[in-house]
Amino acid sequence: MLKESKRRLSRVKNLIVVCTLSAIVLSISTYAWFIGMQTVHVSSFDVEIAVTDSLLLSLDGSTWDTTVSISKDTLDADSYVGHTNSWGGEGLFPVSSVGEMDTTSSRMKLFEKASLTATPGGYRLLTSRVDNYTNPSVVEPDGYVVFDLFIKNFSGTQYIEDLNELDEEAIYLTTNSQVVVGAAGVADTGIENSVRVAFAQIGRVIGTTTDAGEITGIVCNPGLESIVTGICRTAQIWEPNDKDHNENAISWYETACSARTGEDVTDPDSYDGPCGVVVDGTAYPTYAVRDEITSADNVDIYDGAAYNTYDHLWAEGDELLYAYSLFTDTMKLLTGTDRPQFMTLAPNSITKVRIYIYIEGQDVDNYDFASIGRQIAVNFGFTKQRFTEEDINYIGPELNEGAGPE
Repeated sequence: MLKESKRRLSRVKNLIVVCTLSAIVLSISTYAWFIGMQTVHVSSFDVEIAVTDSLLLSLDGSTWDTTVSISKDTLDADSYVGHTNSWGGEGLFPVSSVGEMDTTSSRMKLFEKASLTATPGGYRLLTSRVDNYTNPSVVEPDGYVVFDLFIKNFSGTQYIEDLNELDEEAIYLTTNSQVVVGAAGVADTGIENSVRVAFAQIGRVIGTTTDAGEITGIVCNPGLESIVTGICRTAQIWEPNDKDHNENAISWYETACSARTGEDVTDPDSYDGPCGVVVDGTAYPTYAVRDEITSADNVDIYDGAAYNTYDHLWAEGDELLYAYSLFTDTMKLLTGTDRPQFMTLAPNSITKVRIYIYIEGQDVDNYDFASIGRQIAVNFGFTKQRFTEEDINYIGPELNEGAGPE
């Protein structure tokens, strides 16, 4: 029985994996968005990607294969000439995003802490936008990992220029995708619970395109005469471990947070009573930063119905803190027809996807002492198969033996 179970698990992996990415972030000395006193360092970040079944990958727009590899040490060699990829520079620091795109620079909007001062019931939050947009021809700033991946989808022969998700193929996140503490890390700190991976589709061209310059030069707003179909829809952001909450993070939250009742974030009378309960095993929203926040906005990091219960009554679309609908591990693990798609790709196309890996500063699990975790291992994959073998109780012969990760 155990042997058969292992064979079934192996078949699942071999059948569904279309694209897998493995990443290691070593020697992370991260600091919490809330306090922020320590330095952040990254010594290595290795990426391996593999595909099967009507998908090919490239890091330079000219060399296509079923597997590609990239690391901090090989970033320039593996990327195309003139790339603006970044491996985090001298360190990672918490940022926040709801995945909105700047269509002028073809980059995702990110916000960093401008100031943070303790309040009677949490911390006053001021933010500024990360300047990755003023000059889009230069490498993105330090503090997060970002790189371009080109995906050639050669199922079908027709290329539809108009942008319409209903014309595109569904892509699913593999069920064995995960973010965990690395082998050399320190377990039970919870640092892995604040990691986010964002997939920003910039644009696409017909799959028969061979000019590498046209492929790597894909932007959101290509102009009316261009062969490029600009995309730049809101990025799909994956939140791993959405139900996992370290006991130390919970204790930090319970100690720092008080229910908010008034407008003035500095007034002790604006806080009274306990905040909402956070327990391990239950998912909670992330009220991520959507725009720059000033002192006049009177924002506390714990603002939101799930935490200090305060509602700013911002107009729709103007929320400074926004509970953006992330793609979570809970969604990834749904079965059968309940499993949601992760993203879509047009048939007979080459799509430029800009991938951001960062620490979400507004995650309730991001607390100051998580920094001792030090190492994070990330791996994820894509598949066109909605169902796993378990979903249909498959009992047939071994399928696609040797494909995909073991």
